[in-house]
Amino acid sequence: MSVVTHAGSRVLTRASGFFFERNGRLWLVTSRHVLFDEASDHHPDRIELELHVDAENLTRSLCWSMPLFRDGRAVWRQARDSGGDVDVAVLELDAEALPPEVQMRAFTPAHLQAAYDEVPVGSALLVVGFPLGFHDTLHHLPVVRQAAVASAFGVRFQGQGYFLTDARTHRGTSGAAVVMRSSDEALVASGLPWKLLGVHAGRMDMMPRDEKHDEVLGLNCTWYADVLLALTGERPPVVAAVAEPAVPAPP
Repeated sequence: MSVVTHAGSRVLTRASGFFFERNGRLWLVTSRHVLFDEASDHHPDRIELELHVDAENLTRSLCWSMPLFRDGRAVWRQARDSGGDVDVAVLELDAEALPPEVQMRAFTPAHLQAAYDEVPVGSALLVVGFPLGFHDTLHHLPVVRQAAVASAFGVRFQGQGYFLTDARTHRGTSGAAVVMRSSDEALVASGLPWKLLGVHAGRMDMMPRDEKHDEVLGLNCTWYADVLLALTGERPPVVAAVAEPAVPAPP
């Protein structure tokens, strides 16, 4: 799904995200740097999601606004591990507050890939997102890029909590689900016949690199999706979403 960040009434960036459901609680998943990034001075105060409201007519949607702070404190969850900050964040949605006509499908813990040896190097993957914000603006649907596993799956590349993919990606794909087709009968019956392998974060470049003679590597960092189990564990509830029309925060 499209994730648009705002500072007051000003649009900042466009990124990607998806839903994850666990123990009856619904979460939005995206990259942490979409919500906050000190290095680029990126400080949004709310995000907007575009949600379908008609399973038969995909041209119908609504805009759903979510604040990123409550009482001066961030409402998203992020994590650190032995390698440092994990570039994944989750925000809880109040599912009961969503309009009843909203149509969505959410990944669950059953979609996570448990057996690492079932994902050999070179396995075909898909990255579902909004590169440069590009998408089907009539039907409000993302686009899909092909990818391949480019490092040993299950091994933390250079000690970080991600693996590498070989794919052509762009800004706006941050937070996209990285998936692999599954024949598991339960997942097929759920309407999401995919294994959720990770969350796309961004392109990786080799430094130092001779920018005159050496092309970029074309590799990307994908954070392992099992971090979602840590991020969606039992904690005090977070702020609920607010339906449009939202009142922009003062600049």
